Amino acid sequence: MNILFRLLCALLLALGAGCATQPPSADKTASAHPLLLISIDGYRPDYLTRGLSPTLAMLARDGVRAQSMQPSFPSLTFPNHYTLVTGLRPDHHGVVNNTMFDPQLGKFSLGNRQAVSDGRWWDQGTPIWETADRHGLRTATMFWPGSEADIHGHHPDYWKPYDGAVTPDQRVDQVLAWLDLPANQRPGFLTLYFDGVDHAGHRYGPDSPQVDDALRGTDAALARLVKGLRQRGLFNRVNLIVLSDHGMASVPLQNSVLIDKLIPLDQVQTVSLGVLAGFNALSDSPAAQAAFARIETKLEQPQPNMDCWDKTRVPARLAYGHNARVPQLLCSAHVGWRITTTAYLASHKGRVSVGEHGYDNAAPAMQALFVAHGPDFRPGITTAPFANVDVYPLMAHLLGLPALPNDGDYAAVQDMLRPAAR
Repeated sequence: MNILFRLLCALLLALGAGCATQPPSADKTASAHPLLLISIDGYRPDYLTRGLSPTLAMLARDGVRAQSMQPSFPSLTFPNHYTLVTGLRPDHHGVVNNTMFDPQLGKFSLGNRQAVSDGRWWDQGTPIWETADRHGLRTATMFWPGSEADIHGHHPDYWKPYDGAVTPDQRVDQVLAWLDLPANQRPGFLTLYFDGVDHAGHRYGPDSPQVDDALRGTDAALARLVKGLRQRGLFNRVNLIVLSDHGMASVPLQNSVLIDKLIPLDQVQTVSLGVLAGFNALSDSPAAQAAFARIETKLEQPQPNMDCWDKTRVPARLAYGHNARVPQLLCSAHVGWRITTTAYLASHKGRVSVGEHGYDNAAPAMQALFVAHGPDFRPGITTAPFANVDVYPLMAHLLGLPALPNDGDYAAVQDMLRPAAR
């Protein structure tokens, strides 16, 4: 590790960021094989044992499978997808929730297309496609949180705005089309995103037949991808990483913490509800601050079915609470519960998600999938669990790119590579 890197790490640690063991700098030994990063949103590791994902099981059997991969807190979609491509915890890359508030930028939510495509929400981190672009490697994203935004003046070379109507087969066909481009236009790093398993888990619960159907459908798309790679002579030349952002837990309809029964919501700014609820004071006025202090004092007492903290008192193991976008008061539901309001339940007439994520990232039901296959991965091994921040330094090494300072640890994942690829 060179002196400059050590100094930069020290600076980041002083500012609250992390900097663990990093891969060696890009050199002649770095792999030249294309890398395809595939996310199956909401795919819990134990889903693989249901026997409904034969293609994924083949990749795991012939390649690398982790016992599990721990997501970052909160175990939500946008924060963890951006962690995977930056190596930073959400507290460090700034995408701290699927729903956020920033005094300068306003509100952020998954359905707010203007916010999602605004690079200022994402520029506290540097996604790997930006680093690749700066080093002359073409990139392509078939949907990935952050890829629609101009971040530090960079987009992937090829990208698509998210459209849930695009079928899994169409997504696969687009990736294959990019790999069919002439060599001087072909991307060396690509992403592919599937969301059917997550949608079914939310709507029907993780143990539902609808989730089983989604597992079959997603695996069929993976089979289409593998077949397409084989037809092109690429299957043994492309490194595949197939993972998920988080797991999924069952949440019975009756398991609702009604926050309006506990605090006066007209005395707080409600930033988010759901599994992780967040609240700020209405203003900086003494009266508003005093009212908020009383609410904090009440909620920070032991509560049934949730834990609440001032952001300065979030347990250190969650690595959360320092970013300015984290609300001042946080309430984290216990696994199997949601935080909502009487009005929300009434307006939705009981039609709420019966599967959820976003819980404590150590919870078994929140653990994520990791499978890897390709010329640089050892065949037929199972690794111990590791943190999802470690995926970024692994990918940087596979692509021969310098890893920017991050919270990952290359040493935790390097043994899954063949000796010549380490």
